[in-house]
Amino acid sequence: MKKTKILFTVLIHVYILASCSSDHNEIDTEYPVIDISATNAFPIQCSEIIRGQKITFRAKFTDNVALGSYSLDIHHNFDHHTHSTEVNNCTADPVKKPVNPLLYINSVTIVNGEKNYEAVQEINIPADIDPGDYHFMIRLTDKEGWQTIKGLSIKIL
Repeated sequence: MKKTKILFTVLIHVYILASCSSDHNEIDTEYPVIDISATNAFPIQCSEIIRGQKITFRAKFTDNVALGSYSLDIHHNFDHHTHSTEVNNCTADPVKKPVNPLLYINSVTIVNGEKNYEAVQEINIPADIDPGDYHFMIRLTDKEGWQTIKGLSIKIL
């Protein structure tokens, strides 16, 4: 009877250890990907946007396990600070002080479990904002918490 209890206990422990070491418990260590290389992607580096119009943000997001959320941030670059992740520079206006700059921040949760996501979001650009140099920041976070940032320089006319 004692041998049976010991054997039963050993078998239970082996089963528990075997179930813990399966592939589905692997830790995600890869960053998600922001792809703006498609012909309909918008904006791209040095895009020009007209005040008073609606733009449509388009990008493709991918992750090896599961995407979590993305956020968009548009803010002025009148002081020529930098967040750009792109290699080519855009022609910049002279440094100036903001009077009525655009500040747009919006976060979107991506459906649970999606590995591929086509982001499409309409954004109204007010007619009364300061024209000039702006940054268009895209932050993509996967379910594990890894984040990729793409910083684009744009001009609002």
